[in-house]
Amino acid sequence: MVFNFYNRLTSRQQSIYRQSDDIKRLTLRDVTQLSKITDELESFLKKEDLTQIEARCQLLADEIVRQIKSPRLKVQVLSVRPSDDWGELHGLYLPEDDGQPAKIQVWMRTAKHKKVVAFKSFLRTLLHELCHHLDYEHFGFPETFHTEGFYSRESSLFKQIRS
Repeated sequence: MVFNFYNRLTSRQQSIYRQSDDIKRLTLRDVTQLSKITDELESFLKKEDLTQIEARCQLLADEIVRQIKSPRLKVQVLSVRPSDDWGELHGLYLPEDDGQPAKIQVWMRTAKHKKVVAFKSFLRTLLHELCHHLDYEHFGFPETFHTEGFYSRESSLFKQIRS
């Protein structure tokens, strides 16, 4: 399935899009440790402990990329989501640049009310940004698109970890 913006892509981008769309799942070898880390993450999110939240996010990302055999990246958890007339930013993936490792940034508080986000939304945002990293580093795509396959890969990670 393709989304509306597909027709505005170049033929090269459409090829990348279709390749991404064809990959529906990422398989983890050992979810026991990942489930434990996410349980801890949920607990620290409820306690609003930014330091421990970031540490668990880093552990989770490290273990997933280790199992999938992809390069490590840095995870940064920030407080209040940036917002503007376009909405709120939940997460951001910054690819490797000039020798600096790739980075994921996720925000733990809503922009308007500054409330801690729901755990499921927070975890899905982290996994979503991690999938962008895997598109570049694991699959070797020169660009990363929000395809149906991309969202399926994100869901497959979530279901394995939270089952």
